[in-house]
Amino acid sequence: MKNNIATLTGPFTQIITMQNTPLRGPVAEHHLHIVNNAWIAWSEGRIGQIGQYKELLEYYSDYTLNINEINQSSVLMPGWIDCHTHICYGGHRMEDYSKRLEGKTYLQIAKEGGGINRSVRDTRSATDSILLESLMRRLAEMGQEGVTTVEVKSGYGLNVEDEIRMLRIIHEADRISKINIIPTCLAAHMKPFDFQGNNSNYLNILSNELLPWIKRENLSSRVDIFIEDTAFSPRESLEYLMRAKAMGFDLTIHGDQFTTGGSQVAVQVNANSVDHLEASGDEEIQMLAKSNTVAVVLPGASLGLGMPFAPMRKLLDQGCCVAIASDWNPGSAPMGHLLTAASIMSAYEKISIPEIMAGITVRAAHALKLKDRAIIEKDRRADLVSFPTNDYREIFYRQGRINPSSIWIGGIQLEKIN
Repeated sequence: MKNNIATLTGPFTQIITMQNTPLRGPVAEHHLHIVNNAWIAWSEGRIGQIGQYKELLEYYSDYTLNINEINQSSVLMPGWIDCHTHICYGGHRMEDYSKRLEGKTYLQIAKEGGGINRSVRDTRSATDSILLESLMRRLAEMGQEGVTTVEVKSGYGLNVEDEIRMLRIIHEADRISKINIIPTCLAAHMKPFDFQGNNSNYLNILSNELLPWIKRENLSSRVDIFIEDTAFSPRESLEYLMRAKAMGFDLTIHGDQFTTGGSQVAVQVNANSVDHLEASGDEEIQMLAKSNTVAVVLPGASLGLGMPFAPMRKLLDQGCCVAIASDWNPGSAPMGHLLTAASIMSAYEKISIPEIMAGITVRAAHALKLKDRAIIEKDRRADLVSFPTNDYREIFYRQGRINPSSIWIGGIQLEKIN
């Protein structure tokens, strides 16, 4: 009696396995380990074999088979991983965007009461159901684009009660969504407008009240902080991060977006990643290259703010591990389309297509400490995306205009949204 079930899908013109992709430095086509004109099998949400149809039929002869034959040219890749987003929020920041187009800077708008504090007000006033519904809608959009794992930050509550509420909503979304969510506590986004004490007072409350609560409810294993003139200084951030690390949290940092200092703290605390880096210079790049901290570049923020991209080419050439994320948020990165943002940045920074692919798969997984996905090989998660083309390069050449033909998460195919 056949009790096991396997799915055989193909043939694919190309299967981009990413099996030879290095974690650091430049990436070339031979690192992608491309298998041509082959089928793939998976069972119980895990990848099995890659090979020819008859070979797989024989290998899985003891299984009940679901055969999914593809009748067009198709390229199969690991599902995208977006390792930095802020997609749980209420309201919008269209006024901020308009002001930036009129010449005001992000920092000027923040000092006038816009920016993050605007999103804090809107998020606090939104009901749980509205926040969950809008989060699920954004997750669905990302899934249709080929994203199968998403990091989602809190950070628009900015008090103990509302930060816990945000993280609970993020957990509920993870429970009901097919897309995998990695929650991150960003209560240290900035000192909120209605807090009467100073930055250190606020961070002490987070350390003494919020983080222990998050531990008790297992709401997040990751802590983030924004190191910037309008947020927290390197010294303040270092103290907070060391307390979080002592509690067992993994660390990530918003750093070097407008001014430097964040990447130095990230290296000092051995953070998983430091994200943004638009202001990073040669000193910061060399420091990151000698560390275990992943450099996460956020082209969506550069596009939304009209500012230079992070120096990804220099980071790669110096031997850094560089991931790419969308930074989807209501203020500085409202587009939220990972593939489009990465493709546009690559044209300006001269980033090769294999390097883009590594940045949104293998290296993004490394930034989140995920070892079970982002490579198409036996026993990895069957998080996969296919595109209707016979050459993987066309996907990036068209800069997001080619939509995936199929997306599988844990071997379950996502329904297409019309």
